[in-house]
Amino acid sequence: MTLFGDPAVWLPLAFAALMGLSILVYVILDGFDLGVGILFPLAEKHEQDRMVAAIGPFWDANETWLVLAVGLLLVAFPVAHGTVLTALYLPVAVMLIGLILRGVAFEFRAKTTGAQKVIWDRSFFIGSLAASLSQGYMLGIYIMGLEQTAATMAFGALTALCLTAGYGLIGAAWLIIKTDGALQIKAVTWARRRLLGVLVGLCAVSAASPLISERIFEKWFSFPIIILLAPLPLVSLLLLGVLWIALKHLPDRLDRWNWIPFTASSLLFVLAFAGLAYSFYPYVVPEKLTLYESASAPESLFIILLGALFVLPVIIGYTVLAYTVFRGKATDLSYD
Repeated sequence: MTLFGDPAVWLPLAFAALMGLSILVYVILDGFDLGVGILFPLAEKHEQDRMVAAIGPFWDANETWLVLAVGLLLVAFPVAHGTVLTALYLPVAVMLIGLILRGVAFEFRAKTTGAQKVIWDRSFFIGSLAASLSQGYMLGIYIMGLEQTAATMAFGALTALCLTAGYGLIGAAWLIIKTDGALQIKAVTWARRRLLGVLVGLCAVSAASPLISERIFEKWFSFPIIILLAPLPLVSLLLLGVLWIALKHLPDRLDRWNWIPFTASSLLFVLAFAGLAYSFYPYVVPEKLTLYESASAPESLFIILLGALFVLPVIIGYTVLAYTVFRGKATDLSYD
């Protein structure tokens, strides 16, 4: 346990890194699933089946990363787990109901027709929307230090809308890769219309984080740190520009460059997450609990780490296998 120094220091940091990685991968992978669900009512009936086919082989595995992240929070930082989930009890419940409704609707729509299928299609949309909005709201309240006031709830509502727009963007970007023809053209339009919401969200989070904490303000704007961190917002603006230009020129007649919107959108999520991680470190509950104060005993963490190092490659391997086997364009959906 002392191979990397004091286990009371490096073990909590290692688990924070694993938990952060799990959250980031979940946001990107299940984000496009949720985004496709949010865009569902905008498509024609026959296009909706193609949209389901585009996420069908992946959505179940994508949610594994959320389970891993919450599990790591529970076993590695039990005090923080209790504090965060107590403060966010209602939006967490809404998220879980949304994810359950989405999963049930995904399966049941395949087993019925007519009016009942319409009901499950709507349920698929409602579940996706509820999960997206609740995750965005939780993000806003977390940034505000888990305080529940009129102002913080208004900020949570803003981040809820902006994260939902972000999920819609990355969902549309995924459809640009996986579809063709009229649906691909629609996906380009859907993505373009959600760029403004993403820009507003990035600006709101970037402005709010340093304003609510003098410590975060110093971390971002003290010299020479401000120079070293300047590439983060500059690259984000560059990626937004790349997205705008790419979406203006897609779809390409030869279907080239269809991967650019999804890649740029994913990198935007990565940069936003990196900014938040830098802002709040070493706190796991903003300005209240640090990683080291809320961590389990080093002996327990070390045993759990051995299990995590076994489970994580399995999850990564399965994810890579799924995306390799089901690469290429989504075909017409069939349950025969």
